[in-house]
Amino acid sequence: MYPLKFEPILKSMVWGGERIPSFKSITTDRHNIGESWEISGVKDNESVVTNGEFAGRTITDLVREYKDKLIGKGNWERTGEEFPLLVKFIDAKQDLSIQVHPDDELAARRHNGSKGKTEMWYVIDTAPGAHLMSGLKKEITPEEYVERVNSNTITDVLEDFSLQPGDVFFLPAGRIHSIGAGSFIAEIQQTSDITYRIYDFGRLGLDGKPRQLHTELAKEAIDYKVYPDYKTSYEKHKNCENVLVDCRYFTTSLYDLDREHVIDMKDLDSFLIIICIDGKGTLSDSEGNSVPVHKGETVLIPASSASVTAVPDGTMQFLTSYVR
Repeated sequence: MYPLKFEPILKSMVWGGERIPSFKSITTDRHNIGESWEISGVKDNESVVTNGEFAGRTITDLVREYKDKLIGKGNWERTGEEFPLLVKFIDAKQDLSIQVHPDDELAARRHNGSKGKTEMWYVIDTAPGAHLMSGLKKEITPEEYVERVNSNTITDVLEDFSLQPGDVFFLPAGRIHSIGAGSFIAEIQQTSDITYRIYDFGRLGLDGKPRQLHTELAKEAIDYKVYPDYKTSYEKHKNCENVLVDCRYFTTSLYDLDREHVIDMKDLDSFLIIICIDGKGTLSDSEGNSVPVHKGETVLIPASSASVTAVPDGTMQFLTSYVR
């Protein structure tokens, strides 16, 4: 196999902005593009390959045929034909709804064996006043949660963060959150599209009707604990791996390169996703197969590759993610 590129799946959202097309160097007549799904195995939203002999085939087709050679033995045993991660770019011109996602146990029980949704955010760019909400700053009970939703005061108990590029937030299933206006982020998450919408600021959807809330469904899903810090701290160094998040669902790192760098994949037993967030360059697998990559592109390196060599054209920044 060889490094794979995919057609982005663009999603128009009532809160969407205008940055995704220019960031990805694509032309579209779609409006209010809030999300670009870069790699997805979600049913009915499966990414389609755009390069090489597999062009036109879905990621699910390839996982079904190549199994552990594409995603790794452990991943194949755990998730089968379902690709284990979903990667997005998200551009928020307005605040997204306040929401929460179920964990694996609750999702499986309620949604026919579905996975839960643990995710992370890397802030790529910000507009003036950009912010987001993550976690509780005051302990509340499930009953108080319902009262605050009904009285429009739920935001009073949520931590609100001003943003700058490079900020990182880890969001385990159960954490209340909302991406705020002015945020442009990369999101890496479990393959799940289950969201419980808690509060939507009285906003109308693209159809002109109030969007559905899931107050009662969210009640059981929420983690009501208060944690000391919801923002991830890390040190950034050039030309090496900077680990941002390391959890059971994914390990995500940042690379800031101005010279050639080799990433060893021999012991990963996993694919490697590379999300280019700035600059451009070339990616080559251990078999000598190469693809150019530039800002806004996402590339999948199959698990069968022993390494990937990144050669920046000047400079290049990218995120990597894999599943142990």
